[in-house]
Amino acid sequence: MIDLHSHTDRSDGTLSPEELVGLAAQKGLSALAITDHDTLEGYEAAAPHAAGLDLELVCGIELSASFLGRTIHVLGYFLGHPPGEDFRDHLGCIQKSRQERNHRLAAKLQSLGLDVSAEEAEALGHSQTGRPHFARILMRKGYVTDIRQAFDRYLDESAPAFVARKDASADNVLRWIREAGGISSWAHPARFFRDRELAAQGTVAELASKGLDAVEAFHSDHDASEAHSLKTTAERLGLGVTGGSDFHNPETARIQLGGLKLPNSLLEELRGRATGVSATSEPL
Repeated sequence: MIDLHSHTDRSDGTLSPEELVGLAAQKGLSALAITDHDTLEGYEAAAPHAAGLDLELVCGIELSASFLGRTIHVLGYFLGHPPGEDFRDHLGCIQKSRQERNHRLAAKLQSLGLDVSAEEAEALGHSQTGRPHFARILMRKGYVTDIRQAFDRYLDESAPAFVARKDASADNVLRWIREAGGISSWAHPARFFRDRELAAQGTVAELASKGLDAVEAFHSDHDASEAHSLKTTAERLGLGVTGGSDFHNPETARIQLGGLKLPNSLLEELRGRATGVSATSEPL
């Protein structure tokens, strides 16, 4: 079994890199991709620990991108070796933008009478601080009862403290991953299509024309019908298929790490795309 979508505390997960790979080994996973938001720190910290386990650690990342006027998430997988300095320079620019947004978000919360600072959130999230860390501060201080309420009341796109990020275009994000030798996959795309009158095949095809390599059909937030539809769409367009739990926290996860029970063949097919060698997936 494999899991190609997971997060450590170097972005918005709660387990350290060492704890995450230890949990993956405990659950009997043969491969795990760490796909922290906007950083490779989790993967790099986990690599020495994974080396002593019967576990293949895949270098990954999750980046936000602007597409059709909305934000989507794109997973990048670097199956040969981690990306070089050009890609890391792009990450530095993203991190600077994230920090500026956090200070604007804190100012909005303060204007609503909430005693929350960017520094408090950054103490939890370090260089990858985002809305989930502000939500934890709001809960800790008793302004909300749980993370969901923090988003509903203050942090979601329609809430009063929301501050939009200036995301890179999908064209640029896909190009960055490709130029760094990586394979790209559209993360949890079913979220994008819900409540939108868009044809999945045409929309995925548009991203494919920009360089998209694969679609994350299997995700903890996708039901069986959505997973099947996305897998079929990807296959019709000649794209790869990826999947993962999107694991963040063992206490709140909808599906635990490795819970989708995905076969090794997904990773092998992805590896084949990366090397130009065809591979056949097992039936799912």
